[in-house]
Amino acid sequence: MATRFTLDTNILVYAADSRDPTRQAAAIEIIARSARRDCALVPQVLAEFFHATTRKRIMTRSAAAREVLAWMTIFSLTPGPGAASLRTAMTEAEAGRFQFFDALLVATARDGGCGAVISEDMAGGTILDSVVIVPAFSAYGISDAALALLR
Repeated sequence: MATRFTLDTNILVYAADSRDPTRQAAAIEIIARSARRDCALVPQVLAEFFHATTRKRIMTRSAAAREVLAWMTIFSLTPGPGAASLRTAMTEAEAGRFQFFDALLVATARDGGCGAVISEDMAGGTILDSVVIVPAFSAYGISDAALALLR
């Protein structure tokens, strides 16, 4: 049975950012393949995408909002963070194992039934409460570990 997974914010941001065409193409491919798999987005990721792309002036607010709304029709969404997710995030951040918002994303994904998060900036292979961090990219495009989830 295929593992339900989610995408980290950086994958969505790379897809919108034309400054690195190779990484952009790989991110677009990850998103396209994810749309055909059991991928659920964490609402936090969509909020972070809107914030990052508008703050960095990658997209206008209108364009970022349209993109978020499109992804909300393509992907299912996990519920937002609950008390258990917040506790996990605080514990992991306090211990220095994860940044707070990364831990919150992973814990919320866990509570939404995801077993993996495809990410560019969290350490690949790291596990938090049974959710494995899968590296998004390799030197040649999409990592083998991400491709395994996307097949």
